[in-house]
Amino acid sequence: MRLSPKVALNNGVLIDQLGFGLYKVPSADARSLVFTALQTGYRHVDTATLYGNEIGTGQGVGMAGDVTHDGGQLGREDIFVTSKLWNDDQGYDSTLRAFDESMSRLGLEYLDMYLIHWPVPGRGLFVESYRAMETLYNEGRVRAIGVSNFQPEHLERLLEASNVVPAVNQVELHPWLQQNELRELHDSLGIKTEAWSPLGRGKVLEDPKIAEIAAQHHRTPAQIILRWHMHQGNIAIPKASSAARIRENLNVFDFELGAPDLAAIAALDRGFRSGSDPNKVV
Repeated sequence: MRLSPKVALNNGVLIDQLGFGLYKVPSADARSLVFTALQTGYRHVDTATLYGNEIGTGQGVGMAGDVTHDGGQLGREDIFVTSKLWNDDQGYDSTLRAFDESMSRLGLEYLDMYLIHWPVPGRGLFVESYRAMETLYNEGRVRAIGVSNFQPEHLERLLEASNVVPAVNQVELHPWLQQNELRELHDSLGIKTEAWSPLGRGKVLEDPKIAEIAAQHHRTPAQIILRWHMHQGNIAIPKASSAARIRENLNVFDFELGAPDLAAIAALDRGFRSGSDPNKVV
């Protein structure tokens, strides 16, 4: 099985294009699932304060030395770890405290990427939260900083008041919600698009066109959608709760989707959100 290709963020830091998401994974299961993901070939794991599994995630990352690859053992430097600032912790000083608490739970000396989880513009705190993240970045405690669920108006306000362009904007993105205008804006600003819920929380797997393309390629619907994300240049972080699904999701780098496939998937966009609307999260 091939490893995920790496893509460069706007500061030159490399990140695996296909990662392992830990949304709603119980902390007791995170340790073993992260370890299984590392054994399978994942080198990018995504957690958050909200998920309540930073302890288990950090323990799984700490087992990297038990994974052999290319004749050697994995080290911390081989794994890209992302966590996120929760809404209740926004604000300059509280962001710094929340980061320290996340690092304590993770048991790591540094973080690869730290994101603002939601803009919650009604609180008016995301700019000063990001300034605190710039401090962490300048101190070398985190290798990249970014945002999640930001809309164009939020990005505009942030860029007017900050010095570091976000490395990524992690948003809900899948064939039923393709976010083309937002992705074009990201491209113009040098921000990578990262897809959470890349499979539409399983709902898009039932799409007849996806099933048809999957049958033609002798692949599963999940593999077709994840291959589509790779073609689009998205970073994607599918969740999986079994070793079989973890392997299935990573096994997408030995086939290509043709132009007719991509055109058919492009036509599936219907503006469907499986999660919250960023403008309604308070």
